[in-house]
Amino acid sequence: MSTIAFLNIAMHGRVNPTLPIVAELVRRGHTVTYHTSARFAPDVEAAGAKVFLYAGGEQPLPDPPTPVTLIDGLARTAVVVLPELLGDLRAARPDLIVHDSACLWGAVAAKVLGIPAVSSFTTFAFNREALSPTRLSRPLLREAASRPGNVIGYLRARTQLRRRYGVRGLPLVDLGNLRQPLNLVYTSSMFQPGTFDDSYRFVGPSIGSRPMDPTFPFDRLRNPVLYVSLGTVFKADPAVLRTFATALAPLGGTVIVATGQTDPAALGPVPANVVVRSSVPQPDILTRAALFVTHGGMNSANEAMYAGVPMLVVPQGADQPLVASRVVQLGAGLSITPAEVSEGVVRDHGRRLLHDPAFHTAAAALQLAEREPGGFRRAADELERYLGRTS
Repeated sequence: MSTIAFLNIAMHGRVNPTLPIVAELVRRGHTVTYHTSARFAPDVEAAGAKVFLYAGGEQPLPDPPTPVTLIDGLARTAVVVLPELLGDLRAARPDLIVHDSACLWGAVAAKVLGIPAVSSFTTFAFNREALSPTRLSRPLLREAASRPGNVIGYLRARTQLRRRYGVRGLPLVDLGNLRQPLNLVYTSSMFQPGTFDDSYRFVGPSIGSRPMDPTFPFDRLRNPVLYVSLGTVFKADPAVLRTFATALAPLGGTVIVATGQTDPAALGPVPANVVVRSSVPQPDILTRAALFVTHGGMNSANEAMYAGVPMLVVPQGADQPLVASRVVQLGAGLSITPAEVSEGVVRDHGRRLLHDPAFHTAAAALQLAEREPGGFRRAADELERYLGRTS
């Protein structure tokens, strides 16, 4: 059996899809190490991996999370974590490194140590047809001109990386698109825009079993269940969440609002059939839901498609507009901008999604396409085959 090292960035949407793969590899007899920050350690340990914590504590996400601030943050983090990370990897002696497609320190470590590597795409895969947000482009250059501090920080970090480790073969700026000879993409080829070569394997959503949340009031749910979540990374405006709650309440048996980092009490009084909580067991909720209002994060969209739920997508940034456009193009939902959110607009769109059978037919077709590739088991198969070719 082999030793496989996972390296990731500190985001639920990046970590969560890898955990069922870790558990499956451990079940098959492999040793798995996972290099992450402290807040993800309990979930990683529960999946069966040995946890190594990054130096420097929690690595904060850039705010605002724009392409230029992301590139700067990734490069600076790589400078901080690589010295200790390389020592841990030399001690663990992995046969394979699996790193996130934006985990610069994972790609650098694999090159320095000469270890075969696989890239883990929890977003879309990117090429000339599906454009990476961090690619060299006119919008990126315009943003760079307005953020000289981030540009200077990136250039300094990149210079340090080049002098200490060499970074040949890595993109100049496209750090959200770190490719390897094998690239695992956690969605279906149907949902993915563009055409890709055989190094990209579209394994479908990586969704495993999770412990039930005994505190969630499942006994209160009445059909149709309508679910609202604008993500867990950044605080959502409580007024916006309250608008969704009041707009959807007349349409649903139960409306569930997950507030993430926003205090549920900040929403104030809501209709009696609305359940407001900071977090909920999302996959379990989606199996009951008739409608999902989402920010369009890839992880949330994948879980909704896996459950066959029509979506109202309210994209905030990053790859979310592209997710929203694909949902609309494939007929599985509708999209509005944050500026368009009002009780009337939300209620009208919710009514259409609930009662037009075309949305449910399209969502069912996507559900089949997302489940067919095999998910985390297929990903584990691909890793084992790749290990066989590189050993």
